[in-house]
Amino acid sequence: MLIPRIIPCLDVRDGRVVKGVRFQNLRDAGDPVQLAAEYERQGADELVMLDVSATPDGRRTALETVAAIRSVLSIPLTVGGGVRSTHDAAALLEAGADKVGVNTAAVKEPALLSELARRFGSQCVVLAIDAIRRAPTEGSQGGVLPPAWDVVVRSGTDRRAMDAVEWGIRATQLGAGEVLLTSVDRDGVGVGYDLELVAAMSSAVEVPVIASGGASTAEHLAQGLAHGAEAVLAASIFHDGVTTVSRVKEQLRSMGIRARSHEQAGEHAGRSCKP
Repeated sequence: MLIPRIIPCLDVRDGRVVKGVRFQNLRDAGDPVQLAAEYERQGADELVMLDVSATPDGRRTALETVAAIRSVLSIPLTVGGGVRSTHDAAALLEAGADKVGVNTAAVKEPALLSELARRFGSQCVVLAIDAIRRAPTEGSQGGVLPPAWDVVVRSGTDRRAMDAVEWGIRATQLGAGEVLLTSVDRDGVGVGYDLELVAAMSSAVEVPVIASGGASTAEHLAQGLAHGAEAVLAASIFHDGVTTVSRVKEQLRSMGIRARSHEQAGEHAGRSCKP
């Protein structure tokens, strides 16, 4: 079995890390380069950087920030935000990303996933799905139907009548090699992942799923892994100093969950994606 990955996330706007609740009311959370270096020191297995204003502003991810983060980082780095073409992806890889995340552009033009996979390999293509739970509905025979989620794009501002799990299945068939799955309902709330969402996606796709949105304790991370995620992502608990990556790993080990040692973190970081 693969050892689960613990992944801090840097949501970046205008060169600063920000954090909010359900993608709203963003507050400053620090310098991305300093935080990246600190999380690697703590033993993070990977790092995700999302330029949360690139798509709404109609621009590409700030390459200078990516390069600055890479200059202090040796572990794998996934970068997303504003990726609309293979040219955009190549620029991110050239700047230092190991994998590229794509969300809004893939929803608008699903063939982009196949183009990215053909050029860079599926292992370099991360599909970011922001999902929001639908209101419960009754079936034709009575009773409440199983939960379902809609896809949200443009940094949480545009809700689509598009089933999130079905989109995950289609997108991975087109070439996405990993799914970064964020619950909009749980983002920044601190009550744990939407475990029904994590389980539904993990059982539906054949690629790794990264659980995101709502974790505030090691127990929450363990629950995400128990429901099928192969990696767990968190932001606020690390940015705000509630805990550290190394402490979380110690707690997971005490629960019987394998976690990479500080020396092992990033050892799987061979960069096979070429710009």
